[in-house]
Amino acid sequence: MEESFFGGFKNRLLQMLARSAPGATTWRVKLHRWRGVHIGEDVWIGYDAVIETSRPDLVRIGDRSTVQMRATIIAHFREQKGVVIEEDVTIGPGAIILPNVTIGRGAIVTAGSVVTKSVPPGTMVQGNPARPIATVKIPLRLDVSLKEFMRGLRPIR
Repeated sequence: MEESFFGGFKNRLLQMLARSAPGATTWRVKLHRWRGVHIGEDVWIGYDAVIETSRPDLVRIGDRSTVQMRATIIAHFREQKGVVIEEDVTIGPGAIILPNVTIGRGAIVTAGSVVTKSVPPGTMVQGNPARPIATVKIPLRLDVSLKEFMRGLRPIR
């Protein structure tokens, strides 16, 4: 999809504003929606997160998901199909999500991980490239205590 000069300028301006705007659940989310990112309800976007500069329309973020500070989502490379982040997903600080990936419901991508292929629902991944390290029975959400969340983790051996 070829973008116009003014469309590209508007998109990049909104991206710059979204990276540093206050309001992880308000202004940042609105600015990314205005860019064309498909964002569900109750989504939290951290400071300095980069969500696909050129083709924001290729990114879908499900309800109650979290994209932590300095995470990067790259949704296109030539014919790639984008990135889907399903409901109740947590993307850790500094994580990188590469094109053509789906992150399943309730999954967790730990800090600094590089996701090169899809993550099954209810799986915690870590590393470069990201590999499964645990199953997640209870999603990491604000309405769940840390104790409950930890009780629901099962290491993968």
